[in-house]
Amino acid sequence: MCSIIGYHGAKDAAPILVRGLKRMEYRGYDSVGVATHDGGSIQVRRGTGRVNEVNQRAGLDSLSGRTGIGHTRWATHGKVTDANAHPHPSDSGEVAIVHNGVIDNFGEIKAELQGEGYGFKSETDSEVIANLLQKHYQSLGDAKAAVLKTASRLKGHYSFVAMFAGGQLAAVKHHRPLVMGLRGTEFFLSSDVLGFVEHTDDAVYIENGSVVIFDAGKFEITDFEGTPVRYDITKVSKEFGDAYKGDYAHFTLKEICEQPDTIPRAGARTCDAIKDTAARMARAGSTYVTGSGTSYNSALIAKQLFARHAKVEAVIASELRFAPYRMEEGSVLVAISQSGESADVLDAVGIAKKSGCHIVAIVNIMTSTLAREADVTIGMNCGPEIGVAATKSFTSQLAILHRMAAEMGGESGMDWEGVSASVGGILDGRAGIEEIAGRLGGISDIYVLGRGMHHPIAMEASLKLKELAYIHAEGMAGGELKHGPLALMDEDAFVIVINPTDSTHPDTLTTAREIRARGAKIIGVSDSASDVYDYYIRVPKAPDAQYPMLEIIALQLLSYYAALEKETDPDHPRNLAKSVTVK
Repeated sequence: MCSIIGYHGAKDAAPILVRGLKRMEYRGYDSVGVATHDGGSIQVRRGTGRVNEVNQRAGLDSLSGRTGIGHTRWATHGKVTDANAHPHPSDSGEVAIVHNGVIDNFGEIKAELQGEGYGFKSETDSEVIANLLQKHYQSLGDAKAAVLKTASRLKGHYSFVAMFAGGQLAAVKHHRPLVMGLRGTEFFLSSDVLGFVEHTDDAVYIENGSVVIFDAGKFEITDFEGTPVRYDITKVSKEFGDAYKGDYAHFTLKEICEQPDTIPRAGARTCDAIKDTAARMARAGSTYVTGSGTSYNSALIAKQLFARHAKVEAVIASELRFAPYRMEEGSVLVAISQSGESADVLDAVGIAKKSGCHIVAIVNIMTSTLAREADVTIGMNCGPEIGVAATKSFTSQLAILHRMAAEMGGESGMDWEGVSASVGGILDGRAGIEEIAGRLGGISDIYVLGRGMHHPIAMEASLKLKELAYIHAEGMAGGELKHGPLALMDEDAFVIVINPTDSTHPDTLTTAREIRARGAKIIGVSDSASDVYDYYIRVPKAPDAQYPMLEIIALQLLSYYAALEKETDPDHPRNLAKSVTVK
């Protein structure tokens, strides 16, 4: 969601902060800003737009000072305006903060501070942190004491970095991502290791309920009571510093095209964890699989794959706390998240832990909060995914789920070399998919149909069309067409029919003919052509279990090229964030 960054050292802070924010652009945002301390006062520059745009307009990287903070905002409280952009200075300008998350009791604190004469210039919940810090800083005369007292008052899930007029830098983590980088007497703070990995690979993953204070070339980490806490220095993978597009126009296309390699290696480094988890699920009373967005679509696939071997329920992470049942002690919760920082997924894990569940995480970031909360972690191992819309991480999730199902059933599993070759064949034929996408420039609504295992793929394809091309798309089970949606079929309608030659093929072909009879245009996704399709996207003939992975890659490409046709930015869809760290 929002990205926060801080620097305290011997170099000019502003260029370091701006480069770090650039690296974290993939997280999604609508405004950007930087503040530095130049030895005399705190300077703030900020505005709406992308990092380069605001930097060119406001000169973010020209600010002087060797201590600083930066931020990219994804709006929650207040509109997308310059005034709501971070950093937020306090009323006196003695403190400035950047913040990620939500302060639940901000209204109460704001009213109290306004009653004491503190002014507010934004609509955000974040500004209360700055003014509360100023109040305590003025009364206590000490940055650390001010931060501890402020943290004890705030309610919600948040992290923030604060800079004081005395030159101190401080940070608080409470259920939102925060990691520290170390290099000699230089210190970095960030929502993501990408913010500083070009400078150092020594990282400290800050624990919940922790306060970090930087002053005069030293730092300390304490709990909210001020008691020092133990920390570990972790070497982060340099691969996260090597994210670049190469010859590709966008990260999204690059990551789609990486899938012949990423699918076979998914879970390969955690084979023992997969085996142990499969055995535990087979003997557990119940298994729950949860995720949000794309990861929930993976959970729906998991339900179908595991159902022969275990009692399984797929649950949307944000809905778990409203479920009409109590999770049984000894059950297994499989939590799926690319980033490992999704707020809804972490909340679901918290609920499951209280019920005595065994937690299994399927993640791409092995140092994430979810990975640390889980009893067992299985890595996607697909490398950095910079495009906001999930592509290679989805198929890596599916590959891991297939490996788990094979272990549960004592089967030999998927022919991964065959999958890789088939994916390569789809990518080689992407010019034809691009041509079909050219027909979607004026289309505002699309329906995507699939039966059985192809229904979750229809849902995922519709999500990609929404995210990348801003097309309203509805994924549905093929048999449901007659129960209402058929009323929408006319000569203006576009329907994607996922129809490989497996057991679902005859029924889906019949549905396609019903659609065609109403004049709608049909895009068929299949290994077998048909005269009922107006446009045909070929996927290779394959074993039934392989089709979902092949179909979605073809439809990722269709969504990507439709985005280009509609002149949207596929890497940075509007209003979306890579890691949704607020509810």
